[in-house]
Amino acid sequence: MKLVVTGAAGMVGSNLLHGLNAAGVDDIIAVDDLGDGAKFRNLAGARIADYFDRDEFYERFARNEFGAIDAVLHQGACSDTMEHDGRLMMARNYRCTKDLFDACQARGVRLIYASSAAVYGGSAAFREEPACEAPLNVYGYSKLLTDQVVRRQLGSVGAQVAGLRYFNVYGPREQHKARMASVAFHQVNQYRRDGRVRLFGAYGGYGPGQQVRDFVHVDDVVAVNLWFLQRGGVSGIFNVGTGRAQPFNDVARAVVNGCRLLAGDSALTLDEMVSRGQIEYIDFPSALVGKYQCFTQADLGALRRAGCAHEFDDVQAGVSRYVQWLAGQPEMA
Repeated sequence: MKLVVTGAAGMVGSNLLHGLNAAGVDDIIAVDDLGDGAKFRNLAGARIADYFDRDEFYERFARNEFGAIDAVLHQGACSDTMEHDGRLMMARNYRCTKDLFDACQARGVRLIYASSAAVYGGSAAFREEPACEAPLNVYGYSKLLTDQVVRRQLGSVGAQVAGLRYFNVYGPREQHKARMASVAFHQVNQYRRDGRVRLFGAYGGYGPGQQVRDFVHVDDVVAVNLWFLQRGGVSGIFNVGTGRAQPFNDVARAVVNGCRLLAGDSALTLDEMVSRGQIEYIDFPSALVGKYQCFTQADLGALRRAGCAHEFDDVQAGVSRYVQWLAGQPEMA
């Protein structure tokens, strides 16, 4: 099997490389932009057949210069939800993916691409239906437009195309994401540096730390990608999350107790952490007012109907494992 993984030095892409290697697949063309050279660390240790810069790959792929490719796992994107340059966002996230989709269909190459739960915006329901889709920023819109184009062509596609709407992904190899890294990553660094973690205070009708998200470990995201890769007849748009909304307080508690366990200390309750100052609530940032999802929870109906029975880790299990992984890394930031 010959594959392409775009965004290969990113969080999901690099974990996909390692997941594919573990499954015995290493005939992989890795594609990314290493303008940030430190991202090479995410590629180190992975077995690949070749590497191409994104500016070279897409044009050459469209000209069919890479020979027979079985599937493209497209993770490349501008994932900074605070990016205000709409032209950049639409070029990187929509036009690039649309052109790749067209090239794949022209050559019968399967395409599994990363969409996002950001397409739902402030919706109260998270089903893969237009009535639930109301993005709050241009990032969400760029992902939604791609999904809409794919939807219109699902009845006539000649090769598999699956758009996977990732919810709040956390886990190994996200250190390069800076402010866009997961709350779990930032909280581990906060706790190790200051002995406490910070959460947003009350906002949107939710109490301090009670805003809820569907937090999904990157290992589960990789597992779902591999499930689709093994089933070339399954096309469509699918949520990838745990199906369980959990408060940010749960993440903080798992982080603090995970760090305490590594230090040989006993676990604490949330109230004990707050009373000891190990969890601190800060004012909600004005820059995020009206642009923030206080509640997300993947509806897994479509994924289950497609036959995917993968069981997702909850926050306690996933974050605890992530804390242990971070403890073994040479750098934490």
